[in-house]
Amino acid sequence: MRKKTERTYHMLIVEDDPDIRVGLREFFDMEGYEVDTAEDGEEALETMRQVDACDIVLLDIMLPEKDGFDVLREAQAMGFSAPVLVLTAKGEQESKLKSFGLGADDYVTKPFNVEELAARVKAILQRTMPPDKAPMDVYQIGEVEVNFTTHEAHRDGEEVNFTALEFDILRYLIQYRGQTVTRKQLLRDVWGIDEEIITRTIDRHMASVRKKIEPDPSSPEYIKTVYGIGYRFEG
Repeated sequence: MRKKTERTYHMLIVEDDPDIRVGLREFFDMEGYEVDTAEDGEEALETMRQVDACDIVLLDIMLPEKDGFDVLREAQAMGFSAPVLVLTAKGEQESKLKSFGLGADDYVTKPFNVEELAARVKAILQRTMPPDKAPMDVYQIGEVEVNFTTHEAHRDGEEVNFTALEFDILRYLIQYRGQTVTRKQLLRDVWGIDEEIITRTIDRHMASVRKKIEPDPSSPEYIKTVYGIGYRFEG
């Protein structure tokens, strides 16, 4: 399953470490972004000089030739307007302040959690994009298309009715796709309670979600039961 958006966002990743660069590209590609990369400051500026080159930039500071500060300075001088999130191993307050002073929109210090990074990227896009271009989270799960922004779902053009809680459950499972989510996590993060409730309550809601997305709910393809623990969403 690959995430889809109503509008495909174009990201530029500027990173000289090939492992980090490739890893970020693969992750954000799976998240539905169109991704370009650059391994040094000059290559980054060449891309940024193009009209509507990208919607957001992930910029490493420690780059060969021209560093991230030089890139920020020259991008600002040429009127580059897309938001920039700085990635760097430098954690000093001075570096952070210098980045913001040169126009950076956010700052993440390595090593970082990629899910947190994705959340920061999304927050920046929501904050800086015009309302008519704001992201709408749309997922295609088999024959079912689910829009988590409008709380609508369709199968072959026919509406599929989810409750608000079922949307929240499905979104949560997709957020942690490939990982086992415990019943306790679901209670805490979806229901918003820390107390134990009857397990059948969770299972009943999960069965309802399965009926709406699975080709055969009795043999689920997407929401797997991890017996004695919880559930796992598999794209």
